[in-house]
Amino acid sequence: MRASKLLVQLTAYYLIIGLVILIAVKIWPDLRGYLPIGGVEQLITQPSKSALDGTDTIRAAHVGNMGESLFWLVVAIVGALLAALPVTWVYMAVRSGEDYDQSLVNTILVLPMVVTGVVIIVQNSLALAFALAGIAGAVRFRNSLKSSGDAIFILLAVAIGLSAGIGAVELAAVISMALNYTFAVLWLTEYGEREGMKRYLADYDGNDIAAQAKVKAAKSPDKPAEPVEPA
Repeated sequence: MRASKLLVQLTAYYLIIGLVILIAVKIWPDLRGYLPIGGVEQLITQPSKSALDGTDTIRAAHVGNMGESLFWLVVAIVGALLAALPVTWVYMAVRSGEDYDQSLVNTILVLPMVVTGVVIIVQNSLALAFALAGIAGAVRFRNSLKSSGDAIFILLAVAIGLSAGIGAVELAAVISMALNYTFAVLWLTEYGEREGMKRYLADYDGNDIAAQAKVKAAKSPDKPAEPVEPA
């Protein structure tokens, strides 16, 4: 997939999702009170309030029963999934060859939903947070990433899940858009490419300077020493 096609695909995806949400809010004006959005506004306007204070829980304004709570939770998890989906497209486009890791693609897609649920569980409960940390330490998750750049995608997946879990799906969307467009532009411009470098992004224009240098070195080995004639 070329970078130009990736940019068009990302733009179309975000426009369609935004248009669907806009139409839904226009048709049902009260729907906004039942959605996991608005958390960013509370974080920005009330930064001094403690996250451990139960009176400041970030939630939808009109949620008051089981059905509405389940609706809020489903929208939060689906929102995390929708924000993470284009991230997998970017990863699959910019990584190739032996550096490509299918397990990382699946992790990017699933991890935000898991983090969303975890945040909702431990929100405003220090005891649950410590319990979760103990469980995670006992399980001992181990996975060596093939490149330090892959850690950015993992951090992005965690950030999307955290945003959805606190009721700020709009923040998850903005974070997703920022990283996706940045990686697409870096891939399009071949930013930072130089001879002999260790490549992270897949070659875009077919003019891989590092690969050409290796081929050139292989084709022109050092000349062997000329034999010395006996006296």
